[in-house]
Amino acid sequence: MVEERRLAVLRAIVEDYVSTQEPVGSKALVDRHQLGVSPATVRNDMAALEEEGLIAQPHTSAGRVPTDKGYRLFVDKLSTVKPLSAAERRAITTLLEGAVDLDDVVQRSVRLLAQLTRQVAVVQYPILARSTVRHVELVPLTPTRMLSVLILSTGRVEQRVIELPDELSEDDLSRLRTDVNRAVVGERIADAADRLGEITQESASAGLAATTVVVASLIEAMSDHRSDERVVVGGTANLARFGDGYETTIRPMLEALEEHVVLLRLLGEATSSSTVTVRIGREGPVQELSGTSVVATGYGPRDEALATLGIVGPTRMDYPGSMAAVRAVARYVSRILEE
Repeated sequence: MVEERRLAVLRAIVEDYVSTQEPVGSKALVDRHQLGVSPATVRNDMAALEEEGLIAQPHTSAGRVPTDKGYRLFVDKLSTVKPLSAAERRAITTLLEGAVDLDDVVQRSVRLLAQLTRQVAVVQYPILARSTVRHVELVPLTPTRMLSVLILSTGRVEQRVIELPDELSEDDLSRLRTDVNRAVVGERIADAADRLGEITQESASAGLAATTVVVASLIEAMSDHRSDERVVVGGTANLARFGDGYETTIRPMLEALEEHVVLLRLLGEATSSSTVTVRIGREGPVQELSGTSVVATGYGPRDEALATLGIVGPTRMDYPGSMAAVRAVARYVSRILEE
């Protein structure tokens, strides 16, 4: 009973501090929350929480603020993630369902996450190596020129204009299109490239130079890993809301936002699309960002995490709301990629 009551006091302190950005005193807790105990009992509970390192007193005669350890316990004890409001769900659906391609999906997701959480949003482009081939289309442009279209499970589309060494008949083109799709559809990129290599050997032995050129172009498209290190950042202006702690929290974050490698390290631990990962303060992999927290999850079709998205902000954040937004946006993006 005592532990449950102290957890309720901690929860109230976290909620009030996130809301007011001011240290929280026992009188404010009693006035704002139905704790069902006297102010003296609340003071005793606060003293116990402080002794356990869950809250701290920043200044003499000031109220208390949560520590990283306190935030961690608060997040771990969340029985459910706060549901999004109908308006928030509608905003997600409206914005994301209007996306026309992968770049548009990523850009809209970043903007949406920043708006919902009022934090800095980070979305990693789907990692090519983890994706599978959905379809290959070969479109004749002229008798000696062709457009190849490679469509991946990530929603990424790679197009190449191919100059052919000689003409490819309609029958040969239809046969090649069938052979290529039969070999690669549903295969991971690395395996698909190997399967195409087998077609190259067959066409070379048969003297089909045009087929060899087409297949080589497709293999090159599958080997293009430019997107693996790409991240998009949005909502940097939200940092202006955090006036205090500039030197310890805001400036290191601004510097990190310019280094995509650092952002990938921050997001890197969230490899599952079914779990929201929360790293608070010094739990993160970057020591210079010990004043920040990261809420992230993986996304991808059929619960396969192809990349990661999340938010970064000061440790004083709305964890239930941020976790709900990150999870919801990831699920919508996954659904769009699957479709």
